Amino acid sequence: MVEKEQVVNVEVAGGYSPQEINLKKGIPAEITFMRTSDQGCLDIVHSERLGFNEQLPLNESRTVKIDTTNSGEFTFSCGMDMFRGKVVIS
Repeated sequence: MVEKEQVVNVEVAGGYSPQEINLKKGIPAEITFMRTSDQGCLDIVHSERLGFNEQLPLNESRTVKIDTTNSGEFTFSCGMDMFRGKVVIS
């Protein structure tokens, strides 16, 4: 059976959980961020290399599509770049 999509949920509360996301190259993927704490600067998540910049309202999910065409390690972070996560595509 061929996998059709990869879906990952990330809780945003004092950081990102999980902090590292592993995806398979060539299979469409999406990451859903859910901010559950209003502490810190985690109301924005962005990644220049993955092409997203999202506001994260408290207790509302935000989903971004990830291009898995290229393998590698790609970081994402909060608006102040204090908290970081990583997407690994292989």
